Amino acid sequence: MFLDDKSLKLTANQIKNFNELGLYTVNDVLSYYPFRYEILNVQPFESWHEKDKVILEAEVISKVTTFRHGRLTTSRFEIMANDHVFKVTIFNRPWARNLKMNQIITISGIYQGNNAITALNYDTKKLNEHDAITPVYSLKSNMRQTYVRGAIKKVYESTKDTIKNCLPEVFMDKYHLIKRDKAIHDIHFPNSEYDIQQAIRALKYEEFLKFFTTIQLVKTEETDIIAKQPKEFDNNEIDNFIASLPFELTSGQNDTLKEILNDMASNKAMYRLIQGDVGCGKTIVAIIALYACYLSGYQGALLAPTEILVKQHYQTMQNVFANLNIRIAALYSGLSTQEKNSILEDIKNGNVDIVVGTHSLIQDDVTFHNLGFVVADEQQRFGVEQRKKLREKGTQVDFLLMSATPIPRTLASVLFGDMSVSTIETLPKGRKEVFTKYIKENSFRSVEKDIRDILEKGHQIYIICAAVDKNEDYDARNVYETASNIQKYFDTYHVGILHGKMQSDEKERIMQDFNDNKIQILVSTTVVEVGMNVVNAIGMVIYDADRFGLSQLHQLRGRVQRGNEQGYCWLLSHSKDEKVDARLNTLVKSTDGFEIAYEDLRLRGPGDILGTRQSGMPNFIIGNVVEDTNIIQEARKDAEYIISHRNDISFIDFIDTIREENSSNISYRN
Repeated sequence: MFLDDKSLKLTANQIKNFNELGLYTVNDVLSYYPFRYEILNVQPFESWHEKDKVILEAEVISKVTTFRHGRLTTSRFEIMANDHVFKVTIFNRPWARNLKMNQIITISGIYQGNNAITALNYDTKKLNEHDAITPVYSLKSNMRQTYVRGAIKKVYESTKDTIKNCLPEVFMDKYHLIKRDKAIHDIHFPNSEYDIQQAIRALKYEEFLKFFTTIQLVKTEETDIIAKQPKEFDNNEIDNFIASLPFELTSGQNDTLKEILNDMASNKAMYRLIQGDVGCGKTIVAIIALYACYLSGYQGALLAPTEILVKQHYQTMQNVFANLNIRIAALYSGLSTQEKNSILEDIKNGNVDIVVGTHSLIQDDVTFHNLGFVVADEQQRFGVEQRKKLREKGTQVDFLLMSATPIPRTLASVLFGDMSVSTIETLPKGRKEVFTKYIKENSFRSVEKDIRDILEKGHQIYIICAAVDKNEDYDARNVYETASNIQKYFDTYHVGILHGKMQSDEKERIMQDFNDNKIQILVSTTVVEVGMNVVNAIGMVIYDADRFGLSQLHQLRGRVQRGNEQGYCWLLSHSKDEKVDARLNTLVKSTDGFEIAYEDLRLRGPGDILGTRQSGMPNFIIGNVVEDTNIIQEARKDAEYIISHRNDISFIDFIDTIREENSSNISYRN
């Protein structure tokens, strides 16, 4: 039901306010939950301490003065309560100027010491007229809490008899959950903190159960359609190939490979993600899977985000397949027309067994003879449609995604609910941890000697900046000025520049020159985060490290642990914020990408880390993928149970509700 429905009796202004908050239907409004609650807990002034949250009834004893700063306002006035005079400051409440002398108000805020209060809210009711618990909503600056609360109550009262309780009884009994209609009431109009807790618990579980059931439903129905001929290959040949490698696979690699080969040998199309920390050995697992594809008589393709990574993968495969008659090709935009046409013809005629390429693989002029297996490296660099387009170039295609952004298992189950997820947590033996040092200044002088030592030993260096050009509104080191200054320090070395605003061919040329050691110092933005595998580069300096997320910093320093040499990373920041210190010291103390990713998720949320649009991160209203681990695990298991018993009469209504809510064919697939 839309909010302009006559039965709701909302005013035009109330509808306008809701629309400004992105609320257009009754369900939108009822699901617009408070972000916190004011608990009526009156403490005598004598017990107040600085930064305490306080609430009091008081008399206005001065005229209100209001100042405007652009669109923002600051209002100041004095109040008296129990013979004490307080100076009050309240922000972005321009209507506060309407307060009159001797008016009685109830005010809540933060005590700043010295009889000063920063008000959060006030109203003109007496203290004893207030509810024990008052919900607080996230609002636009021109809206009042009381006004919006009243409008939400009007919507609730008009529609409460239509709120559908759809959760299966078996799970409501199992977890002692209250019904949806009571949960909606209690989250907006609670009588106690217990009411709030029970409402939140029920609504979180419902949200996660609906999400996972939708995922399972889509996955089941798609699997019924996307069937394939099982791929047949000799496991002894694969074992012999693994035995010929100059290193042993880790337990994590072996387990992941087993899962992939089982998928390939099944009659259901594989859609699997390999995730693991930097250097965990995902690529060799994918190459072994490509070998299995070759043995089964199909063509394989590996999609990589940059030409240099394509060339590196091509060279790696040439080396590991040196004693086998496997025909490999590399396809990228830098090839001549004649070279490209020749490769395209060989792919079409089946004269290429494995092709590794950039976005060039997705072009319409690429036709495969019998594509059976696709690997997308650094999968977050490719859009959903790009990957789909490549997958559709064959009819029996298994799909494998690789990501070097480690994601805690709980979040992975949410993000990639419609995929199988393999996690490689063990690193190969002998891999050294990057030495990481946090320096509390943004000056190169602190690391100059260390950098010179590395360069004199014939190694290379990355220097990372947060900005491309100088910008008065963005106080951060920029690539161009930094490169110019660095060149003066190290005039006998070649300094290169790399950033995202460059043309693709220019970026590829710079990366290739760095790879070939024609450039010894590369000053860059975060474009080197993935796709750079320069073993000789063992040092990295990151200016303004406080401007980057922990996961991104971890990915960046991963560029200097590509070989067996000791890698070094220096984090520079002149921030005085203690929280910044704690955050950056996380990287000093830990090299565990999963631990770091969890901390980053806790601090910033998944949208900032993975890119909301790119990751396909669902927008949960009340659920928290970091904090609600237990609920997520239970909801996922329960969703699997529902789908496996979907013809059971006790689940039919719930599944029908899921179908109805997703009738627009919303896909969570990444």
